[in-house]
Amino acid sequence: MFDFLFKKKRRDELRSTPLPEPFRVIINKSVPYVHRLSEADREELYGHVQVFLAEKTFEGCGGLELTDEIRVTIAAQACVLLLHRETDYYPELDSILVYPHAYVAKSSRAQVGNVVVEKEEERLGESWTRGTIVLAWDAVKSGASNIHDGHNVVLHEFAHQLDAEDGDMDGAPDLGKRALYTGWAHVLGAEYGELTELLAAHRRSDLDSYAATNPAEFFAVVTETFFEKGAALKRKHPELYDALAAFYKQDPAG
Repeated sequence: MFDFLFKKKRRDELRSTPLPEPFRVIINKSVPYVHRLSEADREELYGHVQVFLAEKTFEGCGGLELTDEIRVTIAAQACVLLLHRETDYYPELDSILVYPHAYVAKSSRAQVGNVVVEKEEERLGESWTRGTIVLAWDAVKSGASNIHDGHNVVLHEFAHQLDAEDGDMDGAPDLGKRALYTGWAHVLGAEYGELTELLAAHRRSDLDSYAATNPAEFFAVVTETFFEKGAALKRKHPELYDALAAFYKQDPAG
């Protein structure tokens, strides 16, 4: 109880402390999405950024020297997902590792006959359930600068963190009430199934094909689409848009 009260008091103090002007300049320049927000939402975002920067550790990898621009640009985009919501600031996340460019990671996959195949993959980002997110800085910058292409590696990887808050990275984040899961599963399950059927039939979809990888990737991809191409998503997938709007408590299309 004392730990909870101390954490709440510290966070309240951080949120009420004005974000340093140089950090505001970075956000306004590097994260143009904030210009879509109302003044009240921007101030809420700045408060969340204060808490995020105080609680999360950043580490430069592959020779990258960390700067305030890197830390603040990532923090601001991550905190967009937290607006208007009760949040514990990605409680399982401890550190953000940042590479200058795409990096190579090893992956393994079990095959028939207990054979495990290992290979190297070039990645722009990944989210671990063990408290770490990995990002490529050039992908972070390009994703932040273009707010209309539906691709944003920070939104994608931090959506995975939200997904995992209920214990599983399965495409269903913590919705708060058990009764809400049925509707969520119905809407997102139907959309995911429709996408996989389209791709299996070699037909095009307006949703990125990577969303068909699994339900977790579907949630992460449609989160990117929701914030960056909200009007198109609402027009073509109204039930999916409404489900995401109810979860994120935001209306990018509006």
